[in-house]
Amino acid sequence: MAAMAALRPLRWRLRRLRRLQRLPGPARGLGGAELPPAEKPQFPGASAEFADRLEFIQPNVVSGIPVYRVMDRQGHVVSAGQDPQLPKEQVLKLYKTMTLLNTMDRVLYESQRQGRISFYMTNYGEEGTHVGSAAALDDGDLVFGQYREAGVLLYRGYPLELFMAQCYGNASDPGKGRQMPVHYGCRQRHFVTISSPLATQIPQAVGAAYAIKRAHASRAVICYFGEGAASEGDAHAGFNFAATLDCPVVFFCRNNGYAISTPTHEQYRGDGIAARGPGYGLPSIRVDGNDVFAVFNATREARRRAVAENQPFLIEAMTYRIGHHSTSDDSSAYRSVDEVHQWDQQDHPIARLRRFLRLRGWWGEEEERAWRKSTRRMVMEAFERAEREPKPNPQLLFSDVYREMPANLRRQRAALERHLQLYGEHYPLQRFQPLSPQNPPQNTPENSSQNTPQNNPPPE
Repeated sequence: MAAMAALRPLRWRLRRLRRLQRLPGPARGLGGAELPPAEKPQFPGASAEFADRLEFIQPNVVSGIPVYRVMDRQGHVVSAGQDPQLPKEQVLKLYKTMTLLNTMDRVLYESQRQGRISFYMTNYGEEGTHVGSAAALDDGDLVFGQYREAGVLLYRGYPLELFMAQCYGNASDPGKGRQMPVHYGCRQRHFVTISSPLATQIPQAVGAAYAIKRAHASRAVICYFGEGAASEGDAHAGFNFAATLDCPVVFFCRNNGYAISTPTHEQYRGDGIAARGPGYGLPSIRVDGNDVFAVFNATREARRRAVAENQPFLIEAMTYRIGHHSTSDDSSAYRSVDEVHQWDQQDHPIARLRRFLRLRGWWGEEEERAWRKSTRRMVMEAFERAEREPKPNPQLLFSDVYREMPANLRRQRAALERHLQLYGEHYPLQRFQPLSPQNPPQNTPENSSQNTPQNNPPPE
């Protein structure tokens, strides 16, 4: 009896605890005291669980992000479900754009070596990244290039004459001779003028995408850069702003193996550039950049979702820079000729697409010879016209900085005119458009492509 009497208080407590547990509100202990909440991290900066073991996350926690592809190196479609089923006419446009770009590169590279132009950068080996991504965009999508994306402009119909004019810096150059060669731009084709400083286009592209989002314009922005540019601080700022502001931008990284002379194993220690995306909150993918269909599929889906969801995406296109970084570079100083030859012969994007076309019966040796001859003729005709053109009017040095020229620039322009009147015989003025202070040369519609203040409409 004494034992039963002693158990009564305990039973009463258990019954009361059961009633308390069925009631809403915080959990309570035997004495009715409030229990602590579930032990989960409440920190605002991350989503995670607690761990009771000291362990650092290793950089090789996964084996490596896979490389998405559609075609193998022989031109066979690996998985029928991934074939974009592009019509014959579009696939031929892809191939013809790539080969035309290759021919233009060869002519302009040799012209620089002969001293006819000051500088050039070829696109050898990376043609598939340009054309595959360009084909997946809408015509109104805004493009921010780095300096090795001439194929994007070529695919959008930019004329050979203006490529040549820009590299020669002649009177037909939209930039009026004030930019280094290969710094193209075209307002009508929504291609923002290239600038030399590395990676500055990345945060600029994010700003443009944010403006497009606020305007509900149903457009996307694509921003090209190399794996070396991804080491710049502007890349961090751009990725972070794009993710936190939910911007419709596609970051397109051309990982071609070398940042000028710095190979990737000296450029970073992690798993490429795509592995950085999740850390910023960017959906990311790695693709075979020498497979034009893989580039097309990835860019098309990223572009679709960027517009539909107002979300940034990161594409890392794995490729190889077959040419020198530029005409100021000699890549034999830091890589072997055999390495370059192996990539050129075994995994060139043009050769891969040509094999695909032949397997489909869409292209043969006769068409190849005729097209190669035609591209050479077109490029040489544009080249010869550009070489005959005079240089821009020297007065254009002072235009396009302000909408209305301030007094200090007018004084500088007058000083140049006086200098040329006194010492003009020492300058090759016959190669320039004549001085005409009253009627300086005006932009043609095609030449108004530069993003300069004088070409922008006045504020309403």
